[in-house]
Amino acid sequence: MSAGAIIVAAGSGKRMHSAVAKQYLELKGKSILAHTITAFEKSDIIDYIVVVTGKDEVDFVNKDIIKRYEFKKVSAVIPGGEQRQDSVLKGLNNIMPDTDVILIHDGVRPFVSGDVIKRVYNDALMYGAAVASVPVKNTIKIADSEGFISSTPERQFLYSAQTPQGFKTSIIKEAYKKAYEDGFMGTDDCMLVEKYQCKVKLTMGEYENIKITTPEDMDIALAISERINKK
Repeated sequence: MSAGAIIVAAGSGKRMHSAVAKQYLELKGKSILAHTITAFEKSDIIDYIVVVTGKDEVDFVNKDIIKRYEFKKVSAVIPGGEQRQDSVLKGLNNIMPDTDVILIHDGVRPFVSGDVIKRVYNDALMYGAAVASVPVKNTIKIADSEGFISSTPERQFLYSAQTPQGFKTSIIKEAYKKAYEDGFMGTDDCMLVEKYQCKVKLTMGEYENIKITTPEDMDIALAISERINKK
């Protein structure tokens, strides 16, 4: 079976309050995006990687990340679109023929482990669609329009979605096709598959698989990196 990965790294540094896009910030002397690509490069599951980046950053990524770290599995570095969903679509349009499973991953989740990649791949193969996720630790409140609590869902049924999100290629491509026909924009790839194709399996992720978005996340990332290096 053939498996590809789309790493989406076309975001900006707005919430990071940085002039440098968050995926290019350095973590232990290496860009966050380089750490992320490394995780998929090392995975025996992944045959190739498509990196989707900012339209003005393709040359930089090719030279300063792909060539610098001698990544062998990166088959393409392409410019993204206006929204994340547009960027993923461009990635899907650049996958290799006869790819059975596609894993879609945030470029700013550098701590994804080989075990999580493998679990998502296996569940996507078995169920058609899967998402790395972890049970929420806090009680969640649903607010009304005036900012008061309207309900409290049972915590045992609540999960925090992560990436990678994995899909059989035919399923994710058809979901994207229907979403664009309807003008529907989802908050993640699973949302499109849930709406148009099939149920999505919740695959156990890891709490360390954080998304680095704000300055506070960088502090947490440094702590995680220190702990991983001590193992």
